[in-house]
Amino acid sequence: MHVREWSQREGGREAVSLVPESLDDLWHLTYVIEPGDFVTGDTHRRIQRKEDNMRDTGGEREHMQVTLDVDDVEFHKFSNRLRVGGIIEDCSREDQLGLHHTVNVEEHDTIEIEKVWKPDQRDRIEEAEEATDQPTVAIATVAEGEAHVHTVAQYGVEEYVSLTKTTGKGEFTGGRGQLFEELADALGHLDADAVILAGPGFTKQDALEYIEEHPQIEGSISVVDTSAAGGRGVHEVLKRGAVADIRRETRIAAESAAIDELMERMAEDGAAAYGIDEVAQATEYGAVDTLLILDERLREERAGDGDWDQDVNDLIQQVENQGGDITVFSHEFDPGRQLKNLGGIAALLRYPID
Repeated sequence: MHVREWSQREGGREAVSLVPESLDDLWHLTYVIEPGDFVTGDTHRRIQRKEDNMRDTGGEREHMQVTLDVDDVEFHKFSNRLRVGGIIEDCSREDQLGLHHTVNVEEHDTIEIEKVWKPDQRDRIEEAEEATDQPTVAIATVAEGEAHVHTVAQYGVEEYVSLTKTTGKGEFTGGRGQLFEELADALGHLDADAVILAGPGFTKQDALEYIEEHPQIEGSISVVDTSAAGGRGVHEVLKRGAVADIRRETRIAAESAAIDELMERMAEDGAAAYGIDEVAQATEYGAVDTLLILDERLREERAGDGDWDQDVNDLIQQVENQGGDITVFSHEFDPGRQLKNLGGIAALLRYPID
């Protein structure tokens, strides 16, 4: 994320001009932009024109800059865009004011966001800005007869390719080499800055020979022992901090560690709370060391569509005033799904409470 300028506006609002530079940045903006904000950006809009003695042609698309009073935001990761919908508040054509429009924000587009900023939203912008120069990472997990490649993004881990081959003796002796070659080809096409190769036993060491000889793989390669391949192996890689060693601040690794710590404390009847009522009580006691909250639930509560009796903004502010930390979980990744099953909110406490 490239942040160009912050500026003060009326009514305690501030505007920031920025350029999202990756799909991660667009995902971050989904949880920054909310109804009631003003978003300004370039767009195309179909303008209806009816000339005398001519039938309506359906309108022509005209380039313009608009400011929307936002009512809806959607992240479309498969089309690499963020869709921001709302009522046109300002525009070069007065006849378009008050009409509904959708601005498609893509990578390298410049937009301006004007709003009353909450502390965690500012933190998210800063986090995205700091993450711009972090290297891209791929996790390849290998076991006998199977190989998987996952890409690591701030919005979650995604499976890039899954490969299987029959391996063994006799007519199947060539299957192992084919599996490793296809794995190396897949990693070559990804062009990642770093590759983490993981899996059980010695299979990954044999795969490493193929990967190191592949002409398109120029990034660094590190090897990690895990008990399994696939999603379970990826979780072990993240939990052990292998990605964090490459990317100094990795959102997903932090979420994995936090949810594991929460589960351990819950199993031991330790310093943990989950669900809005328990977390609110712990906050009243000043016991919250780290507040864990799901991005989807946070957005829902802020939009007034949730069912919590507590005001989520007041709760976050109270935790921060007490010196606690806030970790916003991505719903795209397994720790976020675990947190969702716990009500979308939990806390690591400074001490157990009854």
